[in-house]
Amino acid sequence: MPTFTDPQGVRIHYQHWRVPEPVAVVQLVHGVGEHIGRYGALVEALNAAGYSVWADDHRGHGQTGFEQHGGDLDRMGRLGPGGLRAAIHDVHLFTGVIRETEGDGVPLVLLGHSWGSLMAQILLERHPHDWDAVVLTGTAYRTPIHMNSGDLNRRHRHLGTTGLEWLSRDPAVAEAFVADPYTTAVPLQQLFGLIEAARLLGRPGRGLPEELPLLIMVGSDDALGGEKSALKLANAYASRGGLADVTLTVYDGARHEIFNETNQEEVRGDLVRWLDERFAVD
Repeated sequence: MPTFTDPQGVRIHYQHWRVPEPVAVVQLVHGVGEHIGRYGALVEALNAAGYSVWADDHRGHGQTGFEQHGGDLDRMGRLGPGGLRAAIHDVHLFTGVIRETEGDGVPLVLLGHSWGSLMAQILLERHPHDWDAVVLTGTAYRTPIHMNSGDLNRRHRHLGTTGLEWLSRDPAVAEAFVADPYTTAVPLQQLFGLIEAARLLGRPGRGLPEELPLLIMVGSDDALGGEKSALKLANAYASRGGLADVTLTVYDGARHEIFNETNQEEVRGDLVRWLDERFAVD
């Protein structure tokens, strides 16, 4: 797996799945406690539709975290020196790595899921011209009122015994997460600390590029935010941010990990169609 080294000396591991003459390139930003290996079906679908995909294991996660913590799996998810600010900076550094290889002539799409979508929101405010489209999945409006920072499994705990029933209606998803040595179910606030976790809070910035397309995709039963939070976020990007092309898709009954849901083929299809409408050349 190729790597680049961040300013704190952490080697960030990444992968790429490139196609000849891509329609666009998708930079995938995964969530907390997981890794890019959980996105195989999404990568295959995007490749089949003509999109190259690049994804990194963030500091503290996946192969990056395994090396960073000397193989201590009990420390997975912990970000290390620089904390959240360094993790966000690494995602932006990775954008530069992608641009160096793919060139500036190919559209670059930032796709963030869960924690990755929160970092994507922050990066969009700081570097609004660095991507040609942004996709946020399993996301929320970043205020304590609209984003759940408590027990995400509370309303689903009666459905199983893993403590991860909130992820998907498919029980196999929670079971696989528990069995995966490179994942951790330790809550974000515990992994990062309350001060670091609070750095994720905020609102969409003002004066974003009007022409930048934004897609928000969530399940109606997503414990992190759900439909109301996503609607507030979409409206804020249109009114406060000034974006003219904002799309919100809500999947009835779906939970947090829409790419691992029982209707995941529908979700992948909707994503590809949205991308095609903006980047595909007849």
